Amino acid sequence: MTGLHLTDLTIRHGDATLVSLTAKVAPGEVLTVMGASGSGKSTLLAALIGTLPRSFGMTGGIALNGVDVTRLPTRARRMGILFQDDVLFPHLSVGGNLGFGLPARAPDRAKRIDAALAEVGLAGFADRDPATLSGGQRARVSLLRTLLAAPQALLLDEPFSRLDATLREQVRSFVLDRARAQGLPMVLVTHDAEDARAAGGPVVTPLGVPVSV
Repeated sequence: MTGLHLTDLTIRHGDATLVSLTAKVAPGEVLTVMGASGSGKSTLLAALIGTLPRSFGMTGGIALNGVDVTRLPTRARRMGILFQDDVLFPHLSVGGNLGFGLPARAPDRAKRIDAALAEVGLAGFADRDPATLSGGQRARVSLLRTLLAAPQALLLDEPFSRLDATLREQVRSFVLDRARAQGLPMVLVTHDAEDARAAGGPVVTPLGVPVSV
């Protein structure tokens, strides 16, 4: 059973039901969850990645490639996540950021970092300070750092929302194309209809209501 499977996933906080979803996301496909701020989108991602506060009640199941990860700690779930901000470590070089997800003693560590940068047009950037990068370059480095950690699914927390229109389209295409090439099931949370249309696949609210975009 490949892909990401959510089975009767329900999350409550107090008397409010924030999430109610059953979904199957195949490798390379995107499930888009739309809603306004406070509607439960970030709560869903927290449940998927394993950081949901204990004050929330959760029932149902989360399975990734046939493994029940519902109660596993975050690291064991093998899910990558991209946030609104790229969250690059300012005290590390570009190469240092990319190496963060690789085994510290990997013998081919430097070669893998250089090869990844070359693939996205950033050859020779390993020693650069992240503060010197453009918005598009930072977005590419952030994605590469996530993918080098070999995730089995990719969660997208409105990672395109802070980009201008032209850059947004370029970065969005880059992220989706790279993740599809690696066969990663994806969950995108957004309030933007254009992001949802570009992602393809089903679009629902956190309560599982289909959305027309």
